[in-house]
Amino acid sequence: MTKRAPWVLAAAVTVVLLALASRYGPHRDELYFVLLGRHPQWGYPDQPPLTPLVARLADLVAPGSLTVLRLVPALLIGGLVLLGADFAKLLGGDRWAQNFTALMIAAGGLVLFAGHILSTATLDLFLQAVVIRAFFGALRVDPGPRWLGVGLAVGIGLQNKSLVAFLAGALVVGIAVTPSLRRHLVSPWAWGGAVIAAVFWAPDLIWQARHGWPQFTLAGEIRDEYGGPGGIAQLLLLQFTLISFVAVLVAWGGWKALWRRPDWAFARPVAVAYPLLLVFYALTGGKFYYLAGLIVPLAAAGAVVLKDRKGAVPLVFVVALIPLPALLPILPQHLYVHSFYPALNEDGLETVGWPKVVGQIRDATAEHSPNAVIITENYGEAGALDWYGVGLPVYSGHNGLAAFGPPPDSTDQVWFVGDGVPAALPGCRQVATLDTGADNEETGNHVWRCPGPAGSWAQVWPRLSHLDA
Repeated sequence: MTKRAPWVLAAAVTVVLLALASRYGPHRDELYFVLLGRHPQWGYPDQPPLTPLVARLADLVAPGSLTVLRLVPALLIGGLVLLGADFAKLLGGDRWAQNFTALMIAAGGLVLFAGHILSTATLDLFLQAVVIRAFFGALRVDPGPRWLGVGLAVGIGLQNKSLVAFLAGALVVGIAVTPSLRRHLVSPWAWGGAVIAAVFWAPDLIWQARHGWPQFTLAGEIRDEYGGPGGIAQLLLLQFTLISFVAVLVAWGGWKALWRRPDWAFARPVAVAYPLLLVFYALTGGKFYYLAGLIVPLAAAGAVVLKDRKGAVPLVFVVALIPLPALLPILPQHLYVHSFYPALNEDGLETVGWPKVVGQIRDATAEHSPNAVIITENYGEAGALDWYGVGLPVYSGHNGLAAFGPPPDSTDQVWFVGDGVPAALPGCRQVATLDTGADNEETGNHVWRCPGPAGSWAQVWPRLSHLDA
């Protein structure tokens, strides 16, 4: 591999992601972000504003284009490949270590799927790596203006996910337990960086406070779903799939080396942060991929100290090829949905069948009154009806969409889409059952024709609104 290999790999993975961007269909989360982006706010019940803002920009440039919607994720993954090589270079790695790190990132299963769809996890993976790189840059030199850049990186990251605050806190703990780095904690520049991060975070925090901290409610829902002994076991087991199995094994070697090598003391906070956050997310019901950003510098460190390099590159390719159809839409859709690959990545199924669903809802609601509306149980349905068009106003009480309701008082007919009809809409009659052609979340849901709410919309809408993951 040559000096330009990281750039070639970054360009290649970006081109591949863009070439496949329009296959299958949008993910339910992408459809949701487009809707949120049309209502810009400082925050939403389930997230800060950055990802919906990216979706909004794509929607303005090319409405209905999956390629444009997924342009930023593809570019960010290309950037992540370059960041991986840069971590290895920063740690004194030779050309092979830099190129191998770039290859591990470019061929990583989680990385490829993250680059295929626009999600908060995609931006978080890249931004967490940027935050760690900014910390490394500041910790390698005497306290100075670089800390302002750290604050800026953390602040931007907090516009996408509040998890960046936990990452920054864990890195600070790592600084505190590393004697040669403690001087940075009293640097006025470091405190200046903290102020910058706080200023960036403040609008979202104020929004959350004014709305009763809905993210805490949603965090409780996530903890109930992913917590407990089973959730902890799953989180620990799935650590081996972060980036890829090879990258995690190499990262284990890097984690050990960060403790042993005195010249790597500036990077040791990452070795502290990973187990600290692993325990924290295990106890709080966090998702396994919350830690993915930390694997990038750890894998770079492992590549630098890797002694037996023979066979490492072919192993990366073999490990990458096996699950590839589960991560990217390379198979014909009808073959994919009837294969075993969806069992490896259930999110892939959530990009299948939306045009069919919308067509079925459009047919079911064809004979509607002049002031009819559709209410959906989840944001994916609402987003799909908006994306493909159904000819009726669409509302949903799911997460952030609840703020954009209720329907107007002039509404004289309601069509409800969901698994079951809520008690707030009595007298409904089932008129259709949805079939996406795949075993995903929408198959088996129903369309209901309802005369109206049990009371005024102002009274009923809170009963139709719900927060869940």
